[in-house]
Amino acid sequence: MSNNLSLIRQRLGFDPTKDDRLLEAMTHRSFAVEKNLQFDNQRLEFLGDAVLEIILTDYLFTLYPDADEGIMTKMRSALARESTLALLAKKLELGDTLLVGHGEAESGGGSRVSTLADLFEAVIGALYLNAGFETTKSVVTELFAADYPDPKKLLAVINPKGALQEYTQRHWGQTPVYQVLQVSGPDHDPDFKVQVVLKNYSATGSGNSRKAAESEAANSLLEHFHEIFPESEEK
Repeated sequence: MSNNLSLIRQRLGFDPTKDDRLLEAMTHRSFAVEKNLQFDNQRLEFLGDAVLEIILTDYLFTLYPDADEGIMTKMRSALARESTLALLAKKLELGDTLLVGHGEAESGGGSRVSTLADLFEAVIGALYLNAGFETTKSVVTELFAADYPDPKKLLAVINPKGALQEYTQRHWGQTPVYQVLQVSGPDHDPDFKVQVVLKNYSATGSGNSRKAAESEAANSLLEHFHEIFPESEEK
């Protein structure tokens, strides 16, 4: 455990001469209750969430000098969503060091997306207290820039239908049309197959609901447009 913590300290730039609170950040509430500890990582998670928000705001403000408040808010939400933070936590191998109670460990709690996202925020909170804002900003910005150099592309992942409609309206002044091609499977677990069409282009998608199938179809058609019209992508 101490070796893992030392690696994380070194990797993220913790100041070894200070009380870095990293152990607190790695302590899940279930472990604290089980061991009758007086601390867990929830307070650091709260702090890290606030620190992360201002860093991501600055990152987007600098990266997109012409973007308005609305689009930056959407991009920030995309970057700060649980799945994104959980992936970064996995990349840093934070979950391997998380202290969880036996019951939580047996139910897979230590590998849950929500738990890993909370853990990432807690570690950011600990780093802020230990090394200060500028170091934390540098570390966080580097992490996000490496995996998400163009956060605007994440908008299509969150709302592919909206992203496709915005794209087609901008380039052709038209709205794509969706059509259910097939519904199969039992009532409690249906499988929808949907086609989206615009001009001479089309794509299909499937899912356990019409909405899910439409989203998959929209994402497929948008990716196709970006492949055949790369010069039309927004910079």
